[in-house]
Amino acid sequence: MTGMDDVALEVEGARRGEDAACRSLYRRFRPAVLRLLEGFGGLDRDDREDIVQETFTRAFRGVASLKAAGAFEGWLYTIARNRALTTIERKTRNDRVHGDLAFELDDSAPPVPVALHAEIDGEVVRELIAALPEGPEKETVTLFYIEGELSAREIADRLGVGKSAITMRLERFRARVKRDLAIRLTKARWE
Repeated sequence: MTGMDDVALEVEGARRGEDAACRSLYRRFRPAVLRLLEGFGGLDRDDREDIVQETFTRAFRGVASLKAAGAFEGWLYTIARNRALTTIERKTRNDRVHGDLAFELDDSAPPVPVALHAEIDGEVVRELIAALPEGPEKETVTLFYIEGELSAREIADRLGVGKSAITMRLERFRARVKRDLAIRLTKARWE
């Protein structure tokens, strides 16, 4: 039996939901997916690991819709490539937003005495966390900012999601804090 026949059998097993077949496909293709992802600049080790997990999760959820078992490998690489491009785009967009927000704060916000920074920031953070609807984002920022003892990786492990999901939630929350601070400081300037 050739390697291609083995893959076809494993894909058929994965279609039936057989854990052993999924594990075998994962072991067989994980190294190649990682090599593919190493070719994308802008992805760190954690990003690549998260994308590998997301790729196989998506593949195993959708394997039943794959028409030909022989197409599995190419299909898997396409999923990994699309996840990598999405991650890079998201990171680029976040960097651009952070740069824009920093520029806006530098140009429009009145100087705040250094002694008040921590107090104002802490108050804004607590208020914004309290205002969040119950859900994954609120749970994440509470664990990170209020409890403050867990890293993003530890929070990801606790909540059973990828580190990139935690990082994204924290980045969205930080952007919200910056916007709120900018609005408050601008209002105070004109009052």
